[in-house]
Amino acid sequence: MTALPRIPLVHGPTPIVKRYGLDELTGVNLWIKRDDVTGGAESANKVRMLEWLLGDAIGRRADTILTCGGLQSNHARATALVCASLGLACVLFLRVDDPLRSPLPLEGNVLLDRMAGAEIRLIPHAEYAQRGAIMESASLEFRDRGRRPYVVPEGGSNGLGSLGYVEYMRETAAQMHQGLAGGDAPFDVIVHACRSGGTAAGIALGAARFNVAKSVRAMAVCNDAAYFQEVIARVVNETRSWDASLREAAPLVVDDVSKGLAYAVSSPEQRETIVRVARTSGLVLDPVYCGKAMHDLQAAVERRDIAAGARVLFVHTGGLPGLLAQGDAFGAELA
Repeated sequence: MTALPRIPLVHGPTPIVKRYGLDELTGVNLWIKRDDVTGGAESANKVRMLEWLLGDAIGRRADTILTCGGLQSNHARATALVCASLGLACVLFLRVDDPLRSPLPLEGNVLLDRMAGAEIRLIPHAEYAQRGAIMESASLEFRDRGRRPYVVPEGGSNGLGSLGYVEYMRETAAQMHQGLAGGDAPFDVIVHACRSGGTAAGIALGAARFNVAKSVRAMAVCNDAAYFQEVIARVVNETRSWDASLREAAPLVVDDVSKGLAYAVSSPEQRETIVRVARTSGLVLDPVYCGKAMHDLQAAVERRDIAAGARVLFVHTGGLPGLLAQGDAFGAELA
């Protein structure tokens, strides 16, 4: 692979841990890769993608970063904080039901976005499908003002950003060879939450390239399997264009069976799983991504889509601020 500009942001390698109580809870031989600790307040999986994307932005002498996501987007928060650390302006296009709502909630990721000094522009749900065009139009606006904008796609999910999770698999393989994951035999399956497809694409390519796992299971937290299969296939091809050594991807299944009521809306059963995981293991999952993915893992084992006793690597992608913004939803589960 041709050397590409990359900014070191990840506090890694992030640990792979075993919590035996979770083996009993899930019915598999479960290992957790703690990408919730990639850094401080900016941490979680998106930082891995931003290493490459913001490296490219700085290489192109950009001074203003534009990106998008839901109102409590972890990706948007990570981008805002990293931009502040690098002296870059940041503009966030956040999806909301009512763009005229005022004021924005001073909680969760939005609080951190505002503390980092990001400019927030709200997009109604009905227009969010045109987010790419909206950000490109804003880029023209900034160029007319003499700025040098750079657009980071939703979730950092394009071929360049996905290289962050190819490298994640290289990191994981090294830990396996060091005996830090119960041996160096490939995992039967890697399980992770899926929202924009870039993490799935990088993991599938990297898992095959570095012999980390036999298969990948992306747990959809919105949309459906057909949507994500198309998105992931596109990002896989884009990623290969950056690194010709990436050939076959590991077999990947998109599981949309128990994604929940809607994006960022969890069911009582999913919230119960989050509480049980915390009380069993001390690991804190969020209700938008990891909580759904862990609940879906249990359901997949019960359906026998994942074999009982399988050797599973679960990717903890972070999301604590999103959990703290939904505390009121957990009243019944904590009663």
